[in-house]
Amino acid sequence: MSVNLSTSLFFDRSTSTMQALQSKFDTLNEQISTGKKLLKPSDDSVGYQRLQGIQRANADGVQDAANVKLAQSTLQQAGTTLTQMTDRLQRAAELVVQAKSGTNSASAKAAIATELDGILQSVVSLANAKDARGMPLFGGQDDGAAVTQSGGGLAFAAGKAPAMPLGDGQSVEATVNAKDFLATPTSDIAAALTAIVTALRAGEDVPEDASETLDVVADQVIGTQASLGAREARVDLFAAQLKSAADDREVTRSGIEDADPTETIVELQKTMTILQATQASFSKLSSLSLFDYLR
Repeated sequence: MSVNLSTSLFFDRSTSTMQALQSKFDTLNEQISTGKKLLKPSDDSVGYQRLQGIQRANADGVQDAANVKLAQSTLQQAGTTLTQMTDRLQRAAELVVQAKSGTNSASAKAAIATELDGILQSVVSLANAKDARGMPLFGGQDDGAAVTQSGGGLAFAAGKAPAMPLGDGQSVEATVNAKDFLATPTSDIAAALTAIVTALRAGEDVPEDASETLDVVADQVIGTQASLGAREARVDLFAAQLKSAADDREVTRSGIEDADPTETIVELQKTMTILQATQASFSKLSSLSLFDYLR
């Protein structure tokens, strides 16, 4: 009876040991093939919960990165557009200085007037530029045209565009209403250039107030460009912070989930050796007869 109990216990223990070793061998083998040490929630419940949090944070990070990219694109486009506008206004200022020289013939004044009229149309076109979403770069609270020419002057869109969300409760005003830089308290760029063009075509002197408006608007455009540049720098900093946070999450995720190839292979070989030894020992011992046992 004692022999039967001992034999049964031996078989049970040996079988249990080999099953455990085989299960560990299979798990390690799967870890090597998948590169993951966390294969199911039961492997590490705390780690699995942390992974779920990281995955949610990554999903939010992807959306935030998309928002930042759009804001960067809009700010860059606005800056480039204002640079082009500055170039046109500088050319207009040069022409006005030339027109004031007093040595221009009627035909020369007419030519200057024609070029100034073309500059005005170019400025209006630039002011009505649209961003990657098809929204006005310098518009108002809706998607209507930023500026329209009306009675020799400009009519501007009402209000201002909503700020663009970046993430983590932060946002940026990536656009500016054209009225902020193309208008003065008493006039606007279209009214000024139109007055100058009209005077030149009539053979008259350049109106001084119109010339002053042109200078003020040119300064305002440069100031707006500087302001948008500062906002772009802020968005770039936020983008760098997003990337740093994403990199930190990846390091944390890898530490929880990824298997170390070298360590896992060594552990697999060790487990395989123990399993083979256990199987060999079991096979040898289980082949002993009762006569051999009693002897």
